[in-house]
Amino acid sequence: MEKTKPPYSVFSNVWFMVKAAWHSYKQIIVLCVLFALFELMAQVVQLYLSPTILAQVQEKASAGHLVKTILVFAGLLFVSNAGKVYTDDNALYGRIALRSQLIALVENKFATTSYPNVEDPKYYEDLMRLMPSFNSNAGALEGIWDVLGHILRDGLGLVLYVVLLSALPPLLIVIVLLTSAAAFLVNRRVNGWEYSHREELAKLDKKAAYLRNKSGDTALGKDIRIFGIQNWLQSIHTSVMAAYKAFQNRKQNCLYLGNLADILMTVLRNGIAYYYLIQKVLQGSLSVPEFLLYFTAFSGLTQWVSGLLGDLSTLHRQSLEITNLREFLSREECFRMEDGDPIVPEDKPYTLTLEHVSFRYPESEENTLTDIDLTIRGGEKAAIVGLNGAGKTTLVKLLCGFVNPTEGRVLLNGEDIRRFNRRQYYHLFTAVFQQFATINGTIEENVAMRTIGIDSERVTECLENAGLLEKVQALPDGMKTHLGREVYENGTEFSGGEMQRLILARALYRNAPILVLDEPTAALDPIAEDRIYQQYHAMTRGRTSVFISHRLASTRFCDRILMLQNGRIAEDGTHEALMKAKGPYAELFEVQSRYYKEDDHED
Repeated sequence: MEKTKPPYSVFSNVWFMVKAAWHSYKQIIVLCVLFALFELMAQVVQLYLSPTILAQVQEKASAGHLVKTILVFAGLLFVSNAGKVYTDDNALYGRIALRSQLIALVENKFATTSYPNVEDPKYYEDLMRLMPSFNSNAGALEGIWDVLGHILRDGLGLVLYVVLLSALPPLLIVIVLLTSAAAFLVNRRVNGWEYSHREELAKLDKKAAYLRNKSGDTALGKDIRIFGIQNWLQSIHTSVMAAYKAFQNRKQNCLYLGNLADILMTVLRNGIAYYYLIQKVLQGSLSVPEFLLYFTAFSGLTQWVSGLLGDLSTLHRQSLEITNLREFLSREECFRMEDGDPIVPEDKPYTLTLEHVSFRYPESEENTLTDIDLTIRGGEKAAIVGLNGAGKTTLVKLLCGFVNPTEGRVLLNGEDIRRFNRRQYYHLFTAVFQQFATINGTIEENVAMRTIGIDSERVTECLENAGLLEKVQALPDGMKTHLGREVYENGTEFSGGEMQRLILARALYRNAPILVLDEPTAALDPIAEDRIYQQYHAMTRGRTSVFISHRLASTRFCDRILMLQNGRIAEDGTHEALMKAKGPYAELFEVQSRYYKEDDHED
């Protein structure tokens, strides 16, 4: 597999984190430096403790002098250890806060990204790659501060110990540096293995997340039991876990080779150094306190070097995780957002135009829509009908600006919508989609789709017009009742028809100039459906509206009907004109009306 060079260097990623901390939580940096200094202080005190006391014993110092020396060292150890505990404990809040801030940036990016990214599996895989950095205090977004503190400590300790051991042959220090560097290079290559295989891991994470979501989805509870698909879910889970195990085995084998190289280098450098020091003692060139000092210092030097290179290796791995974060945050959007042209509000209804529009989904070999020429005039009520797969929903996605056409242009009042601020463009629309979303907030919040600045009187009016007010008022907390029980145990559950009325109330509250209705009555009985149509008819006055339906009879209140067939507009006209033409629309209408006639005959 070809190695992919990360787009950001280790230094660049460290600087990214330092800037983020300095901007929001400066104490992270200060406490990180203090922690390193206190740890270094503790190591130096311990280095000199035993040799100093042993030297005083050899010199037959008084008991009082020994006690005084011990108390001084004990005090220094107390200060250094207390400082380490204080800085470590107090740094935790800032680190967690910074990690939460970065997670919020990712969540905002995902929530506001261009809609095509939401439907792109690769985009979701990129998001899953960020999880190891987010899931714990040991992840890169917090763990990097420990590593940076250790690098500062080990770097200062290395300089200090090299100065201390300068009386020894330079060859010994060179051996320490070379063997430690060799181990570091091996470990760095090992740590790069996971980055080079991140795509494989992201796909496994995606499958595991799918299983967790589906297995825990209460909406699927009945299907799982009725159709007995527990075994199927279990088999998929087993295969995913087996793939995880195989991946981890390969990773551990790679790590094993790195650890083996590190052990061999450690044995080599320590063996040479210890042999030299022992020979000097036997020759009488070193006193016992000096031997103890140099012996401890040399062991400490190898620890400083190994620790520093190990920290650098860990920092390299964490840098790869931060690279994933920065790549995600800096990913270019396919729509213009805040940098787009503002939309000047109009007093008259908006006109939507598709000009020679064709659309093809990524990885698809054929167009879903081909050469569509369509103008929906301001204030016009247009219905889009056709069989499944004709391209109705795709056409609405284009009109709403969720996707850009592969060819051609979508125009708002004659202007290409690609030049506009896409978020502002969305505010022109209110929609009732077939697959709608609700939140575990209050009913009032689900209607207004906000948590502050809610006009309660308007919510009440919208619920009444949607035919849901009586149901809501019968609930213990009325509009303050929470919807769903995933978060709030005292929440309520609505039926399918009640949910569609709720979404209708949301559309009424939004009161946008362009209305889009995508199969809004699929879960309603005929009587309730007729009432909803009357309400929709009232809603569409003075607005540009687009209505999608499989039930052709429901399009009668529209000014114009577009019949889609094989990705093209097969027919365009009023209901009466299309029935007289006796084309595809009339044939489909006759097929659907036949069932009602048969029902009437049976009755």
